[in-house]
Amino acid sequence: MADERALSALADPTRRCVFERLKSGPKPVSVIAHGLTVSRPAVSQHLKVLKEAGLVMDQPEGARRVYHIDPEGLGALRAWLDQFWDHALARFQEEVEKTKDRKEKRP
Repeated sequence: MADERALSALADPTRRCVFERLKSGPKPVSVIAHGLTVSRPAVSQHLKVLKEAGLVMDQPEGARRVYHIDPEGLGALRAWLDQFWDHALARFQEEVEKTKDRKEKRP
């Protein structure tokens, strides 16, 4: 299940930070690693896990690889999360309608 792998990948705080650095656009490992407390090889390993989870993609640019968020993988994760939101909204709507019905029945 893709969402399970994605959630597992994002459970690691360093990996989550690496992923968040890609929200502003594609970046090479050196830029992603800048300022982190882990080495560039460690960042590469985190990116490998994120790639296997379907959350990032990479493409070669000369001698380096540039990473970016995979919209398809992120979309699958969002769809999984949305099911909870949809369910919560449906329950909220039911409660509002019950409250409205009770108020309308009062003399």
